[in-house]
Amino acid sequence: MELGMIGLGKMGANMTERLLKGGHQVVVYDRSAGPVQSAASLGATPSDSMQDLVAKLTSPRAVWVMVPAGAAAESVINGLADILAPEDTVIDGGNSNYKDSMRCASMLSEQGVNFVDVGTSGGIWGLSEGYSMMVGGDKVVVDRLRPIFETLAPGQDKGWGHVGPSGTGHFVKMVHNGVEYALMQAYAEGFEILKAKDDFGLDLHQIAEIWRYGSVVRSWLLDLTAAALREDQDLSDIRGWVADSGEGRWTVAEAIDQDVPAPVITLSLLMRFVSRQDQSYAAKLLAALRNQFGGHAVLKESGHDE
Repeated sequence: MELGMIGLGKMGANMTERLLKGGHQVVVYDRSAGPVQSAASLGATPSDSMQDLVAKLTSPRAVWVMVPAGAAAESVINGLADILAPEDTVIDGGNSNYKDSMRCASMLSEQGVNFVDVGTSGGIWGLSEGYSMMVGGDKVVVDRLRPIFETLAPGQDKGWGHVGPSGTGHFVKMVHNGVEYALMQAYAEGFEILKAKDDFGLDLHQIAEIWRYGSVVRSWLLDLTAAALREDQDLSDIRGWVADSGEGRWTVAEAIDQDVPAPVITLSLLMRFVSRQDQSYAAKLLAALRNQFGGHAVLKESGHDE
């Protein structure tokens, strides 16, 4: 099957390579020439603009957009809207907000262009392991694209599925990422408790390896935890600053909108904010208050108690 791929960042490039290995024809475009040349060396057809990419595809065209959510994705989709024809399809495989996806679908439908939103998970391992894909859009269109999804997924009938109309793919992926936040936070807190028990001298990598097999908490995230702890249990070269992609925030906001209690996901998001504070003003104020009402010692910036 033929597909256009716009955006050759790490995931987009890996997806292109997996599609090529699966026998698909892929026309690629990226703002940077280097990734286009790399994809071309693997068998992809290069293009030097979105117009060129569209011209090299056979109707009805399918163009997969793999660029950062927000302004970048909006710009590409709006650009495609000007040059695609009725029955063509735009696939947004990034982490767009599902409300933006619903709006894009409505906008494109006015000129007969289809829109499919694909919440994609798998990271850098997707090339070898396959991608988990939550697909939203018209069922007839999704069925036509089935060979693409079957090639990218871990198996033809596993790891991917049509979850509903436009917007649902990115909605399900949003909640997926919220759950991911909570799972990662739980592992992080558990291993910090283990590490804090200095008198036991626990081998954290050994414990992670034990938990990986037979344990009820085994998971791919635990596999990755074991890999991270293998070389340096102190993680001495890593700063404890944790970013968030935005999807955790959207999940919490959706929970509030739907009156759904989600305290674990919410707190895991807030802990990422804590990680970015070199000095917490709130913690300073708590220490000052304890000193005021109880005379409890406070640790000054000099490191001395008072």
